[in-house]
Amino acid sequence: MNSLLEIGKIVKTSGLKGRLKVLSYCESAETLETLENAFIGKDSEHVSSFSVRVTGIKRGSFSIDLEGVESVEAAGELIGRYMFVPSKNLPDGYYYWKDIIGLDIVTEEGLKLGRITTILPTGSSDVYVCSGSEGETFIPAFDDVVKEIDIEKGVMVVKLPEGL
Repeated sequence: MNSLLEIGKIVKTSGLKGRLKVLSYCESAETLETLENAFIGKDSEHVSSFSVRVTGIKRGSFSIDLEGVESVEAAGELIGRYMFVPSKNLPDGYYYWKDIIGLDIVTEEGLKLGRITTILPTGSSDVYVCSGSEGETFIPAFDDVVKEIDIEKGVMVVKLPEGL
């Protein structure tokens, strides 16, 4: 099976017909807008496949109807479970933190700055923390800074703003 990406956690039921509220781990609603199938389980190794319909997207959460889950009792059994999608469902140009952490950071000139050790969510965009021989460098995740991401090669190419 394709590798699965965790996109949320089921936190409660909504209504009497089996609708579920999911705490979203998605930065972009684009992933949810085209969602037709998902996997639900305690972890990515123990999942069940469902046809899904996203019925509402709010900041930080979304509501879903799952085929075959048609009562509040059936929905209640899924509270606390996680929702996964195949990694191929990720829109182009988007990456998950697990893909970014560990990448080597190289400037456009070829200077290796270090490796991404963590990511800080700041609200408007993420900041990549790069640890190298010169200490830590904080790199804003802006298009004019991050020029290329190559997950297969394990490299992120950046153009550092002046003073960084």
